[in-house]
Amino acid sequence: MKISFTDKISEVDHPVFIISEKTKKMVSTLPSVNKEMMSILQEFIKNDKNSSSTLKTLSYRQNSKIFYFTVSKLKNKIDKSSKLEYSGKILSYLESQKISNVSIFFIEDKEFKSSDHLDDIICGLFLKDYRFEKYKTISKKDFKITNLKLATKIGSTQKRDLEKKIHSLKGIFLTRDLVSEPANVLYPSKFVDYCSKLKKEGMKIEVFDEKKLKALGMNALLGVAQGSVRPARVMIFKWYGDKTSKAPPLAFVGKGVTFDTGGISIKPSSGMEDMKWDMGGAGVVAGLMYTLALRKAKVNVIGAVGLVENMPDGNAQRPGDIVKSMSGQTIEVLNTDAEGRLVLADVLWYIKEKFKPKLMVDLATLTGAIIVALGERYGGLFSNDDELAEKLFAASKKTKELLWRLPLDENFDKLLDCSVADMKNITGTRGAGSITAAQFLKRFVGNTSWAHLDIAGVTWSKKGTGFSRPGGTGFGVRLLDEFIKNYYEK
Repeated sequence: MKISFTDKISEVDHPVFIISEKTKKMVSTLPSVNKEMMSILQEFIKNDKNSSSTLKTLSYRQNSKIFYFTVSKLKNKIDKSSKLEYSGKILSYLESQKISNVSIFFIEDKEFKSSDHLDDIICGLFLKDYRFEKYKTISKKDFKITNLKLATKIGSTQKRDLEKKIHSLKGIFLTRDLVSEPANVLYPSKFVDYCSKLKKEGMKIEVFDEKKLKALGMNALLGVAQGSVRPARVMIFKWYGDKTSKAPPLAFVGKGVTFDTGGISIKPSSGMEDMKWDMGGAGVVAGLMYTLALRKAKVNVIGAVGLVENMPDGNAQRPGDIVKSMSGQTIEVLNTDAEGRLVLADVLWYIKEKFKPKLMVDLATLTGAIIVALGERYGGLFSNDDELAEKLFAASKKTKELLWRLPLDENFDKLLDCSVADMKNITGTRGAGSITAAQFLKRFVGNTSWAHLDIAGVTWSKKGTGFSRPGGTGFGVRLLDEFIKNYYEK
């Protein structure tokens, strides 16, 4: 979808008038709108029967031709995320009407100003419009809006700000791209290549190969990767947007299992194709860091992703193997499909020791148990810091990328104790799988303020969401960007 700015419309354009739900009378006319259309619009607004209509397409005749336009009602007081969802509904509606060229008009009044809503409405259209179709060689029948004109007059500063906000959406789109790529295209080293574009925006990037990982002692991570011909990588993103600050950076860590067969503890074949997005946590970290760079965020942030492929070959890690993590703690691997926590253990420890961050938030498609508990609507939130948890929860409500906090305690932690190593990677019991996975990670963060987001149920949507079509959702990028803006950015 291509956006342009104009105060004129042509016969091929389909006008969309966005009005306040309280508007009963138009107090002015629009110079680029003909009288017939304006008369129909006025009549629609006056008629009380139309008070419940949120989206309505109307028609009029001129010179023996029939023309159409759409009226869309918006609440005066509505939060940012609701506006994003609202414009997603507009996009879906216009696509259902087979409209390819759209012109957006805001009908203002004393209480309804386009400047209060325009940016969110336009960004919402772009958020919902995203598609991953790079491998389609035969065109599909899905209808697409190709041209979007903003016909409401705006100043040069607001236009520039809007263009920057649209540009910043590339961070979310990067996350969606990454989780959508097939595993034969996106494996650890290719993930690194894919994200190297961030350097152009001022991001510093460091990459650890197998030799470096062995030297660091990241044996828990390497154990997961040893069954694959695709070597492991760890990628560190460094964004120093506030060079005057001497405070410790914020840190975000992502699980990046580019494909998860389960290893020797192999998964059922049905649905295994979905495991291409088991690197969803790493995708969110990359997308967040890209967003911060694109909008030149005045904050210092470290992003880190552990990138492996979990495959079952003759060299694969076996159930019963014991590995020594970078922290020095030993782990008995009872199930090779509980691999994400092994990857995160080493990366969390490295970031804690190397950067001594103010806080760490990790993201991972970690457990199927979180889907049983929270479905596809909420991500699981675990934390050793109530204040941090509250801040994340508030950001989740504001962005409508919803989180729900689950408990951690010593009794859950004891379930990880092991007779032959310092801990085991699963408890061997059926209950509280997401909680005990989080307890495992907690053993590698020390006293650092830390939160774990289990996003297994919200990374991918087969039906689509208010902000996305079916496929990768990008869940977590807006949430964490809002979290940083609200609490830590200058």
